[in-house]
Amino acid sequence: MTVAEYNHCVEKHSDGLYRFILKNIKDQDKASDIVQDSFEKLWRKVAEVAFEKSKTYLFSTAYHTMIDGIRKDKRTEDFSQVKPERYSHEEQYNDLQEILHAALDKLPGIQRTVILLRDYEGYSYQEIGEIAGLSESQVKVYIYRGRVFLKQYIGSLKAVI
Repeated sequence: MTVAEYNHCVEKHSDGLYRFILKNIKDQDKASDIVQDSFEKLWRKVAEVAFEKSKTYLFSTAYHTMIDGIRKDKRTEDFSQVKPERYSHEEQYNDLQEILHAALDKLPGIQRTVILLRDYEGYSYQEIGEIAGLSESQVKVYIYRGRVFLKQYIGSLKAVI
């Protein structure tokens, strides 16, 4: 990959990569750091990664970096700093987008990841498998199970409205 191709890759994929990570971890600073780390890792391997595979490489790298960060945070969380209002609410939601985001938050991490990659970012099953390290059939199963959960969680449109 040339420097011009790398710069084109940054312009083309940085927003999508940031949205994907932010949707999963909901922390703008950490999402920015993960995106930056992913592009740094791509730069270090610029001679080894083909321009055509750069998007898959970036999303895969960012996904694995995000998972490592989540695992690290789970081990080091200080419970004295937990805010109860973050985990509970007293408001009633009537915005469909907010309900959908709440439903996505309830999904297990891998199901949320594959649904976001498929429905929000438009990746094929094969590309999602490469990014998440899953077989194509595993990706399809996780997407199916996630969609079934979302359908049950949201319920009928009449119940939402």
